[in-house]
Formats: sequence, structure tokens, C-alpha cells
Amino acid sequence: MPVTKNNRNKTWLPSVTALTLIGVALIWGGTFIAGKQLAYSTPPLLSAFFRFLIASIVLALCLPRKEKAQKKTLDAAQKFRILILGLFGIFLYNVCFFYGLQYISASRASLIVAINPAVIALSAFLFMHERLTLSKLAGIAACLIGATTIILSKDPSAIVTNATTWKGDLLLIGCVISWVTYSVFSKPLISEIGAINAVFYSLTTGSVMLFFAALINGDLTIENILNLGLSQLLSLSFLGILGSALAYVWYYKGIEKIGATRTGVYIALVPLFAVTLGRIILHEPITIIMMIGGLSVLAGIVLCNK
Repeated sequence: MPVTKNNRNKTWLPSVTALTLIGVALIWGGTFIAGKQLAYSTPPLLSAFFRFLIASIVLALCLPRKEKAQKKTLDAAQKFRILILGLFGIFLYNVCFFYGLQYISASRASLIVAINPAVIALSAFLFMHERLTLSKLAGIAACLIGATTIILSKDPSAIVTNATTWKGDLLLIGCVISWVTYSVFSKPLISEIGAINAVFYSLTTGSVMLFFAALINGDLTIENILNLGLSQLLSLSFLGILGSALAYVWYYKGIEKIGATRTGVYIALVPLFAVTLGRIILHEPITIIMMIGGLSVLAGIVLCNK
């Protein structure tokens, strides 16, 4: 078919998948605001448990009939994969993240987590045989540079080290490994049981693990639950309904449609949206350097999806 002016214009329009993944990054940027509201008054494992409990309940209520009928057909191999995804993507990620923040700042944690797109791309290339073209490599590099620029321009002290930062760094590297496992090794399961089911089962499995962790650690008590106020409940609802149930399904649908590498680069938008929302909600300043970093992230995503 000849390339007309209209055809050329259509190639520059964002796809539904791209728009939903931008939505995922926007929602996950907002989770930093909600997380700040919880950090001051709610034990971390209690927050994590309720976040994914709410997400599991929402997904259970929203599962279409087709998915509900399919729930009874899981074989042993699929159950094992769900266990691995729940263990790494939900339980270990949250444990590493919350405990890592006890040793390092949120900015330094964001700096480490920002390497996710590169590690996802490398893992997808090694284990899932996804192609790594020069355009993808350039896009990933631009995303890394942009995300790093945004984070460091907001908090230059994020690169300062001390005697205890290595503990936090190690735990946040555990976050990266956990999320890469959740992203890369989910695709076969998604193709077999669908994105909604894959997310529902992994979230439910992770919630059960977080329940026992919170119980053993002493975070899950009647007193702590009764101390949850309206702001905490609203934050948990946002984290559970939008930040987990909806965003995780959209993220998995992205992996199903365009692969783990191209989906993973959209994570680089999270710091950009977090800074933007911080400006709107918390009146935090936005600098020219942050804007340059954001443009680098956008350029990287375009290159990676070219």
C-alpha cells in the first residue's frame, strides 16, 4: 500500500497500549504521594498487605465470566509460576522496598529502581529471546539518563554514601531483581491464562505472604488497624484500586502486546510524573534540569518503540 500523508500521520499517533502504559506511569507516580501519607503513621508491612488485599478483592469482583471459569483449569506448572510471580513481584519487592527505605532516602531508592528498564531489556534478551536493536539500546540509555537527571536535580544528596547505605542499596537491588522477574517471566503465563488472571493470582498469592509477614513482624494488630484514619484509608484505596489492580493489569497487557523490553521503558516516566504531581499537589518546585530530563525520557521511549 502506498504511503500517503494520512498513513504517515497515523504512525505518529500513540497506540492504545502506549496510552495505557503512560497511564500506568502516571498512576505509579501518584503512589509516591499516597505512600508519603502512609509513611508517617502506618507500619510498612500493614500498608503493603492492605494495598494488595484491596487490589485482590477489586480484581475478584471485576473478573469477567470467561476469566472466572478459567480459574478452575490451572495446572501444576501454572500454579508454580503464579507462586514465583507472587513471591518476587509482590512479596519480596515490597519487603525490599520498605526495609530499604529505612537505610536510604526515597530519592536514592528511586535512582536504583530507575535501572529497571535496562535490566528488564537485558533479561528479556537473555531468557525470552527478545531482540535488542540499536534503536532500543539508544532509547533505554536516554530513559536512564533522563530518569537519573530528574532524580538528582530534585535531590543531589541521593548519591551521597555513608556507613549504612550499602544495606539500603542491596535491598533496593533486590527490588530491581524482583520486578524484573515479575516482568520478564510473566509473559508465558499471560499468554496461557490472560493478563487479568495472571495479575489476580499473583496479587492474591503475594497478599497471603504479606499477611503472614505483617502478622509475624507485629505490624498487623487490631490497634494499628483501628488507628487508620480517613487519609490513610483513601491512600490505601488509591494504592490498591488504581496503583495495583488497574495499573498491574495494564502493565501486564503491555507485556502481552509489545513485550517486556518496550513495556519496561515506560517505568522511566514514573519519576517525571512523580515530580509533576509533587508540583501540583505538594507545591514542590520544577527546574529546567528536570524538564530536560523529562524530554530525554520521552525521547528514549519514542526510540525504544520506533
